[in-house]
Amino acid sequence: MIPQGTISADSHIVEPPNCYVDFIDPKYRDKAPRVVRQEDGGDIYLVEGMKRSAPIGFIDGAGLTVAERAKRAKKMQWSEVRPGGYDAKARTAFMDRDGIAAELIYASLGMALCIHRDMDYKDACMKAYNRWLQGFCADAPDRLFGLAMTAVRDVDSAIEDFRRAKEMGMAGMMMPGFPGYEDYDHPDYDALWQCATDLDLPICFHILTARGGGIYDQRRGHPVNAFLGIIRAVQDVVGTIVLGGAFERFPKLKLVCAEGDAGWMPHYMYRMDHAAFNHAQDGIIRGLSKLPSEYLKS
Repeated sequence: MIPQGTISADSHIVEPPNCYVDFIDPKYRDKAPRVVRQEDGGDIYLVEGMKRSAPIGFIDGAGLTVAERAKRAKKMQWSEVRPGGYDAKARTAFMDRDGIAAELIYASLGMALCIHRDMDYKDACMKAYNRWLQGFCADAPDRLFGLAMTAVRDVDSAIEDFRRAKEMGMAGMMMPGFPGYEDYDHPDYDALWQCATDLDLPICFHILTARGGGIYDQRRGHPVNAFLGIIRAVQDVVGTIVLGGAFERFPKLKLVCAEGDAGWMPHYMYRMDHAAFNHAQDGIIRGLSKLPSEYLKS
C-alpha cells in the first residue's frame, strides 16, 4: 500500500553503468550504451550511433544551481553520482526526507534513445533498460512504479512490449514521440490502443523524446528559445492522437504528457475547437462525434 504523502508523477533515475551492458541482448553487448572516462577526467554516457554524448553530471543534476550543474558536468565521475539515482533503498531515504510517498519512474538516458535512428538497436536498449528497471522497482514495490520503454518498431512488437511490461509489474509505457511504423493516428494502431486499455497501461510521452523537439535543434534567436519550443513535440502527440479519433474509439485510453507543463492546455483546446469549426460547419470533424476539446476534458 502506498503511504500517505505526495506522489511524484515524473521522477527520473540515473541509469547505472551496468544498466545496458549487463541486461542487453548479447548480440548488442559490445555496442551497448556505457560509461566512458574522458581525457579531462569526467565520465560520459556513450551511445553507439549518436553524435552527442551525455555527461553524467547533467543526468545527475537535480536540485543544483546552473553553475553547480555546469561544473559537475565537466569533470564528474560515476563514483560521485548520488546513490538515490540508481539504488532504490537509498532513494526511498531521500523520499522520506522530502515527504514523497511514491514516484512514477522515467528513464533519463532513455529519452535520448527515443530518437535513435537504428530501430533494432533502440529496441534492444529499451528491453535491457526494462529488465534493469524491474529489479530497481522490486526493492520498493509500494513506492517506486516504473514506466517501461518501447521502441514501437511496429504495432505487433509494441503490443508484445505492452504485455511484457504488464507481466513485469510496470505502471505504464514510456513512448517515443514518433513510432517506427506510420504515425500514431494510423488505423493499425487501434490494436495497440485496445491493448493499452485492456491492460490499463497509460501511454506516456515525455519531452525530449521526439526528433524536432530537442534543446539542441536549430531554432531562431537566443538558445533559450530552443528550450521554449520543446513542448511542441508533446502538443503534436496530443493533436495527433485526439484528432485521429483514438479517444472516440477507446474512451478509456489514458494519455500522459510529462514535463511539458499544462498551462497551455486550455488555450490548446480552444485552438483545436477553433480549427475544427473552420473545418466543419458544426465543428465535428470526420471520425469524431464531439468537439476535440471534449475528449481532453473527459
